[in-house]
Amino acid sequence: MLADVAQAQQPTPAAAGPAVTIPNFWNPRARGERVDAPQTGRAVRFMTDDEFPPLHFAGPDGAPTGFAVELARAVCERLVIACTVQARRFDTLLDALAEKQGDVVAAAVPLTPGLRARFLATRPYFRWPARFAVRSAGSLPAPSAAALAERTVGAVDGSAHEAYLKAFFPKAVRKTFPDLATAEGALKRGEVEYLFADGLNLALWFNGQDSENCCAFTGGAYLENRYFGEGIGLVTRTEDMALSRALDDALQRVWDDGKYAELYLRFFPVSPF
Repeated sequence: MLADVAQAQQPTPAAAGPAVTIPNFWNPRARGERVDAPQTGRAVRFMTDDEFPPLHFAGPDGAPTGFAVELARAVCERLVIACTVQARRFDTLLDALAEKQGDVVAAAVPLTPGLRARFLATRPYFRWPARFAVRSAGSLPAPSAAALAERTVGAVDGSAHEAYLKAFFPKAVRKTFPDLATAEGALKRGEVEYLFADGLNLALWFNGQDSENCCAFTGGAYLENRYFGEGIGLVTRTEDMALSRALDDALQRVWDDGKYAELYLRFFPVSPF
């Protein structure tokens, strides 16, 4: 059953240490001729939110920063175009884009059929991996359908992660919790043997004080679109196809020249992958 699990293409271990793995979402065979950005005579206006670290948040000087924001700036450098970045409330970003108050959304807006019906988007530059976590002091086997049979596995009640466990780990003993913080506490106290949840949130927990270094990832990342979504990309209006194509090409070049890895290491000290 696990043969259907989608995983990031050839994750790259970071030079900084084995604990940080950099995902690769780019297909080398998809490379084509360089695509230049259309010349409009003005700066391309990127819009983001400043309350979702490490992807986008307000820096010490109040200016927007974060992985998505700095990646957008790197894309502008590759395209040799002037860009501005403006922070807006997250739930207003797409409407502001539609109303031409900006040109590109660089934020954690999920790529969905509904979004694609209204806008264009580049290929994903980040996705939401699902991961298993265990207590660091234990010696539990890596997760598999057989290994988790009769093992207790925590998940957030009603989440995609719970649904995935039901489908692919049917013999695991599921224990659900009302929210992730409660589930994390249960793992920390040993009330469940495994926790299956969003890898980004788990990575932030591992890297924070609340975890007290109790726990770590085990096994690989799960990226099944049907359960965990397509990820996020740079979003533009449908009439700006030339800009969208240029952004897509620039993202590939940012990966190729190592800037993506540099930014990833800066903002993800514990990789969700």
